[in-house]
Amino acid sequence: MLGNFSFGDYFKKEAIVWAWELTTKEFGLPPDRLWISVFKDDDEAFSLWHNEVGVPKERIKRMGEDDNFWTSGVTGPCGPCSEIYYDFHPERGYSDANLDDDSRFIEFYNLVFMQYNKKEDGSLEPLKQKNIDTGMGLERMARILQKVPNNYETDLIFPIIEKAANLAKNSYAKADNVTKTNLKIIGDHMRAVVYLISDGVFPSNIGRGYVVRRLIRRVVRIGRLLGIKGNGQGDVEGAFLPVLAETVIELSTHIDPDLKSRMTHVLDELRREELRFVQTLERGEKLLDQFLSNALSNEGENGNRPCLSGKDVFLLYDTYGFPIEITAEVAEERGVSIDMEGFDIEMENQRRQSQAAHNVVKLSVGNELELAKSVPDTEFLGYDMLSASAIVKGLLVNGDPAAHVSEGSDVEIMLNRTPFYAESGGQIGDNGYLYCIGDENKKQKAIVEIKDVQKSLGNIFVHKGTIKEGTLEVGLEVDAAVDAKLRQRAKVHHTATHLLQAALKSVIGKETSQAGSLVAFDRLRFDFNFHRPLAEHEIMEIEVLINQWISDATQLQTKVMPLSDAKQAGAIAMFGEKYGEQVRVVEVPGVSMELCGGTHVSNTLEIRGFKIISEQGIASGIRRIEAVAGEAFIEYVTARDNHMRHLCSILKVKAEDVTGRVENILEELRMARNEVSSLHNRIAVLKASIIANKAFLVGSSNVRVVVESMDDLDADALKSAAEYLVGSLNDPAAVVLGSCPGDGKVSLVAAFSPGVVGMGIQAGKFIGGIAKLCGGGGGGKPNFAQAGGRKPENLLDALEKARVELMKTLTENISETAI
Repeated sequence: MLGNFSFGDYFKKEAIVWAWELTTKEFGLPPDRLWISVFKDDDEAFSLWHNEVGVPKERIKRMGEDDNFWTSGVTGPCGPCSEIYYDFHPERGYSDANLDDDSRFIEFYNLVFMQYNKKEDGSLEPLKQKNIDTGMGLERMARILQKVPNNYETDLIFPIIEKAANLAKNSYAKADNVTKTNLKIIGDHMRAVVYLISDGVFPSNIGRGYVVRRLIRRVVRIGRLLGIKGNGQGDVEGAFLPVLAETVIELSTHIDPDLKSRMTHVLDELRREELRFVQTLERGEKLLDQFLSNALSNEGENGNRPCLSGKDVFLLYDTYGFPIEITAEVAEERGVSIDMEGFDIEMENQRRQSQAAHNVVKLSVGNELELAKSVPDTEFLGYDMLSASAIVKGLLVNGDPAAHVSEGSDVEIMLNRTPFYAESGGQIGDNGYLYCIGDENKKQKAIVEIKDVQKSLGNIFVHKGTIKEGTLEVGLEVDAAVDAKLRQRAKVHHTATHLLQAALKSVIGKETSQAGSLVAFDRLRFDFNFHRPLAEHEIMEIEVLINQWISDATQLQTKVMPLSDAKQAGAIAMFGEKYGEQVRVVEVPGVSMELCGGTHVSNTLEIRGFKIISEQGIASGIRRIEAVAGEAFIEYVTARDNHMRHLCSILKVKAEDVTGRVENILEELRMARNEVSSLHNRIAVLKASIIANKAFLVGSSNVRVVVESMDDLDADALKSAAEYLVGSLNDPAAVVLGSCPGDGKVSLVAAFSPGVVGMGIQAGKFIGGIAKLCGGGGGGKPNFAQAGGRKPENLLDALEKARVELMKTLTENISETAI
């Protein structure tokens, strides 16, 4: 969007005259092809366009409030609009011309005249200072100047479309409308995702990352529909998104050189995301096709409009990575709707199950408004002091205002100022106490234990705690004291988090960025964008680097400066975070510089030590590190040392010999288990040789059949017994065995000789039906299959069913073969 603003410098006349000058002289558009719209009551704008600019009245259209009156909300600045349209078909004349006819007209320039303030009652009052806000569509102007039928065919996007058509072995010019639409989607989406990834937005299942993921996955699916195989250039195992991205980057080089420098990072991320999605796409597509077929079949049965259930849509989303938009799009192509309400219920159920309990301040809308009127913003003193006097400005019990609160009650307290840090920026709120002292005899009047501090309504700190003694009242003076030891733990972990981000950028690449964090008293947690697990040597390198920075005893520097100056100085900001004009910058000179409102140590030496305790993936493309520092580091190392001492005592070896001793024990255990398994198998074969005499003949082909229970043999031993029997009995032979190895489990096995399989009887299909009686299932190959269950009390019935069905099936198949 191109545009300009004025805040009182010029107004309607200048904006109209200059817009016409830019359009006709600078861009060279023919004046006779331009039409104007004005708000129906804006006679001033109509007059200016006609009398000052010279547009014929026939080409000036008055339009209603929906089209030509701009508002910023229910209340606030607003005003009439005037728009310039380009006429692609002037030969159609003036009669019955409709500016909404997009086959003839395109709006490309909008002038907003903010001259009123809309009040709560809906009435308008003139603004003392009238403003201008204009906007011109870049793609729309390119379309007009380049004389192409739509925005997609301009040189801003069309090279991407042509590249996609080439990869699909197709021609855009010769393609049908459906194919053209799909190619346009690819061109539009590819340009978006390349810029988003370059700016640090990585594919994920939450927030802006999910927007990137669903755009990518839509392009992948459409590319496959168009026939793009692999990378489209002969590598069927490759990815085609990076090939398209190269075109996007080439188009952008002269306007955004930074994109070229991030090219490798962008291409790698697109390649990983595409190949990851392709792995589940085929299975998901088959399942979706099955769901759609079922929905269409159900329509025929009950006459209802076909609809995918919310559970099915959620399964596709959660298990196969199908964005809801793709499922809806494919369903629409087949004439099937989706149950969005059911999907939302499933999504909410998962969110409730996975979301950890978290203390937040919950106030009703009414109470929030009352609180905002009666309680001022809280002055935070905690950067410089851990205790201070303050006045109680408000009390809440169960979210409702209270004048006083008695001993034993949970309470939320608002103070005029506080040394307590309120949870923000990943750092949890402080703990501590409030002490209320009487005025005359200095007798202690109340003690409140503070367990958490949260922010509400912008900058009101809500201290959550319990009245331990006495009664607390609004208006009383209290002494607020932060738990210094816990604050120090938080400071240590917060500074360590900054060092961790710097170390990650140094070890695995500058393109990695923060995706979330937690700064707690007992640990720190840092989420970051990365496509693979960290190697052991990388984790060690990160730890060594951070501990070296700690031992350097560097003095931290904290400054408040304009946001523009902080960014120019190289300070790291969280993508998507909103910052004010003045920001707080925390710097570890030579190591790290970040925008941060949290509390930090004065010198890195206070951190004492740093240790990573876990590294894992939490979402696609998102890794998580948990670590300890300071006092928590000492506690962690001490506990691990105690565990090692105990282990050394048990194994009777030195610490450096523990690994070798454990490996030897594991090898001895493996060998012992193999020996036990071998003995079990020999026992099973011995038992099988005994029950071989119980084989009975079925049919004229004299099929030898054994169906028996083998007591408590485990699954492997049962398999050995069945293999022995089917091998020792002459072909044709059929063996079905069952056992109850313990823990409420059932094991079943079926082994059929080639002669039985040749009769059309398959072990895998046969044993699955038998296992259902035991509350289980299974399958396998035509000649051999295993199954399990959870109802040992039904084993004998299941074997009897196997006996009856085998006799019946074998008899029937032998008869058919004879015929």
